Amino acid sequence: MNIIYYLVVTVHVVVCLFLIIVVLLQSGKGSDIAAAFSGQGSQTAFGPRGAATALSRATTWSAIIFMVTSLSLGVMALKQGPKSVLENVKAPATSQAPTAPKK
Repeated sequence: MNIIYYLVVTVHVVVCLFLIIVVLLQSGKGSDIAAAFSGQGSQTAFGPRGAATALSRATTWSAIIFMVTSLSLGVMALKQGPKSVLENVKAPATSQAPTAPKK
């Protein structure tokens, strides 16, 4: 179970980073990221429509993988049972009440 858990966590982190990059590379309503730096928006590698379809497909698939890994990590956490942060903390020792000072 540990190997599967670490594999799913690794895939989850990689997909998270890829999803961030793909979302940032997508074009906005007015312009794309190339226009912000050079103003040459039509001179992209994918072309004006090719980038939108490739990036939207990559976004869709990475979002699906992200949701699947999130749900599987949640199920794995539930199978381990409820854990408490304070389960290994000892109860404080009871002490006597302070006595009044003698006069």
